[in-house]
Parts: sequence; structure tokens; C-alpha cells
Amino acid sequence: MDNRGLVNLELSNLLLAFALILLAMALSRFQRLGQARKIGWAATRMVVQLLAVGYLLHVVFSVKTPLLVASILVVMAGFSLQVAGSQAKRRMPGFYRVMGSSILAGCGGVTFFFCALVVGYSPWYEPRYLIPLFGMILGNSMQGASLAAERLEAEIGERRDEIETALCLGATPRQAVEAALRNAFSAALIPTLNTMAAMGIVSLPGMMTGQILSGTEPVVAVRYQIAIMCAVSGGVAVTAFLLLMQGYRRYFTPAQQLRRWDES
Repeated sequence: MDNRGLVNLELSNLLLAFALILLAMALSRFQRLGQARKIGWAATRMVVQLLAVGYLLHVVFSVKTPLLVASILVVMAGFSLQVAGSQAKRRMPGFYRVMGSSILAGCGGVTFFFCALVVGYSPWYEPRYLIPLFGMILGNSMQGASLAAERLEAEIGERRDEIETALCLGATPRQAVEAALRNAFSAALIPTLNTMAAMGIVSLPGMMTGQILSGTEPVVAVRYQIAIMCAVSGGVAVTAFLLLMQGYRRYFTPAQQLRRWDES
């Protein structure tokens, strides 16, 4: 324990914590769920990735050059795009272009607004603030955008006859898929809304808990958490909106006809 009352976790402490992963693997084997190997691989990947990021951030925090910081943000966005694509069961037409531009514009814009106006630190590329904040907004926005993309794909597939009928009656593509867009946008917001509704009563957020454990006053930690959740909600909403506004057009031909499913 240091002079701030912070307990430093040694390697032995981490090994004890990892015993809980082994417990989850054992329970999976006991129930014959077939998830033990996946749990072990996910935990191993988590440890390797976090250790690599930790050492990388140590270097970045000491260098503090805008080009290096911007490069890290682009790499983070690229990995999030790869993860989103690998998890999608069926991708919308032009998935990577639509998802990539939505993430960069939505997460980038919200992060810049939050860092420049809400937190207001200087310089703007201070990596100690910018990288973690962008990471939190990016992770949640990627999840929301992925849910929006999957729901839009499913909605258009289920409503194909309805959409084609609306087009025959003179509706524009946007009007024909209006219900699908509403449902997809609603699906994108559900995880964030559930998190906010449960926060403080059912659960204590990780960032706030980490700040408190590091010696920050609880009220200060709460203020940061509220601000972060506002940023996360805005990032999810903007990213999902941009994805849907670009994505639905990909299902229609230049003649405003719904594409055949083998074309999409």
C-alpha cells in the first residue's frame, strides 16, 4: 500500500485473480458447455493485449507527439472495425466502408467535443486523456453500431415484401425503410440505456470504481463517470445514426429498387 492508500497488485495477486478464470473454465467443463477453451483463449488474449497496451502507453505518455497519438487512435479504430466485421453474421453491402466512416466521424467528433469543451485540457492531444477517453467511446459506439447494422439487415430481410410494396406505391427508399431504421436505432441504444438505468444502484461503473480505488474522492469520481456516460451515449447515438443513414442506401439500386438478396 502506498502513501495514498492504494494497494499495488503484484504478480501473485494477479495469479490469484486468474484462479477465477480457471473456475469459470472448470464449471464450463462440468456442465459440458464446450466453452472452456474459448474462456481460456479470451482470458489469455486479454492479458497479452492489456500488457502490450500498458507498455505502449507508458512510452506514448512520455513522448506526447500528436502524430503518434493520432496513429494510435487510427489503429484502435481499425481493430474495432475488424472486430465488428468478424462478429457480424451477415454484413450489409459496403459494410467496412460504412462502419469505418461512421466510427471515425461519430467517435472522433464526440471525442473532440468532449475533450476540447467538457474536459478542456491542453494540449488537445494529451495522450493520458485522449487515448483512454477515445477507447471508452469507441468500444461502446462499435457495439451500438454493430447492433444497428445487424438489426437493419434483419429488418429489411423480414420486411422485403412490405418495402417493395411501398416502393411500388411511390414511397422513397427512406420512407419504405423508415420502420426498419427506427427499430435498428432503438436496438443500438438498448445496451447504453440499460447501463445508465442500472448505474449507481445495481452496479458501480468500472471507471468510477478504479478512480475510487486509486484514491480519488468519490464525488469527483462520480462527476467523471456522469460526464463519460454522456459522451458514450452521444458517441453511440451519432455513430449508429450515421451508419443507418449511409447503410440503408446500400440496399437499393440507383433506380431506387430494392436489391436482390444475392446482390447485397
